[in-house]
Parts: sequence; C-alpha cells; structure tokens
Amino acid sequence: MKFLYLLINLFTVIIPFIFSFHPKLNFYKNFKAFFLANSLVGLVFIAWDILFTRIGVWGFNPTYVSGIYLFNLPIEEILFFVCIPFSCVFTYHCLNLFFRIRWQPGTENVFVLALATILMIAGIYFLSKLYTSSTFISLSILLIVLKYVVKIDWLAKLIFIYPILLIPFFVVNGILTGSWLQEPIVWYDNSQNLGIRLLTIPIEDIFYGFELILLNVYLYEKFLTNQRLVLNSQYMDSNLRQ
Repeated sequence: MKFLYLLINLFTVIIPFIFSFHPKLNFYKNFKAFFLANSLVGLVFIAWDILFTRIGVWGFNPTYVSGIYLFNLPIEEILFFVCIPFSCVFTYHCLNLFFRIRWQPGTENVFVLALATILMIAGIYFLSKLYTSSTFISLSILLIVLKYVVKIDWLAKLIFIYPILLIPFFVVNGILTGSWLQEPIVWYDNSQNLGIRLLTIPIEDIFYGFELILLNVYLYEKFLTNQRLVLNSQYMDSNLRQ
C-alpha cells in the first residue's frame, strides 16, 4: 500500500509512453516540446500544491505514499504533474491526428465567454473557500486571456476532448480521493471547497484538471510551433547549400 500512489502514476503513463513510439503516432518526436511546456507548468502547480498543503487545504495519507518528500510534497504528487499531463497531451495529439474537431466561431465565443463569466462570479461569491475561489477565478482569467488576447485557435478542440479525458480521470482521481479504498490517498478540508462530490471527487478537481491540461497544451503548442519553424529553416538552409 505504501506504493499505491506511485503505481497509479505508473499505470497512468506507461501505455501512452509506449504508444508514443508507434509509427502512426510519432508522439516521441514532440517530447521536447511537451517536457519544456510541462516543466514550466509544473513549477506553477507544484508551488500552488506546496502552499495549499502547508495551510491544510488538502494533504496526503502517509499509508499510501513511499515516504520520499520534496519540500512538503510526496514525490508521487510531483510525478502526478508529469504523468497526468503526458497522458492527456498524448491523447490530444492522437485525436488531432485522426479527427477534425471544429466549432463554429460564434458557438466557441459564446461558450468560452459564458463559462469564464460563470466561473468568475462563482469564484468571487465563494471567495472564502480557497480551493473553489482560486481554481474558478484563475481558470476564468486564463480562458479569457488565451481566447481573446492570445487568440489561440484550438480551444474548442480541447473543450471537446476534455470530457473524453474525464473518463480515466474519474478512475484515477476516484482512487486518489478514496473511492474503493478504506481511506483517501489525498484528503481535502471541505470548508475550503463546495462540498460537492462526484463519487469521492470534489467538483473543483474537474476545473483544476482542465486548467492544468489547458496550460500544458498551450505551451506545448507554442513550443511545437517553434520546433517546426526551426526544422523548416534548417531544411531550407540545407537545400540552399546544395
């Protein structure tokens, strides 16, 4: 049981990692872009995690972790911010290869604006609940910035794909929060969230997870574009020299 959280991370990432080398997927060619993006996003979310663990918004059951800690986080929790985004970005990559996912611009604009507005209002209304307010407000701001300032053109894809990602999410996060276990691996102070649970999962986790994946995909796409530009430039230089 001491290695349960570690095993959850391993089983989450092992199949996507193996299939990254499949010749029809070739996700391994994007490893550099992913890990650059993930390292930056990981710093933000690990800092958030350290703070919330320290003030008791959530914490970890020592029964299910190896006992190796960095700062005040189990090593398994830090690996979570690598394994889960890797699996999700891999899935995003695969679905992009095989399906053309598009929304009408008007539909996307209305949906994003409505979601961001609802999240902001709810975040301000529940300002005294740290997990709820910090997650809802930060995601609302991120959606507005990426959609209307940065003007990314793939947001509808991720919104469409995210419900698919929620299927394994409910299994993994369900185990972490105590489904099918005598005690949760990750516990929450319910005074700092809405107290609404899906199985044993706080509803805030769905939005927290979306923010984690959204930031990873944004930087991944950015670094991937830069990588392609460099490769194209090198290819053109090579042709000119010949």
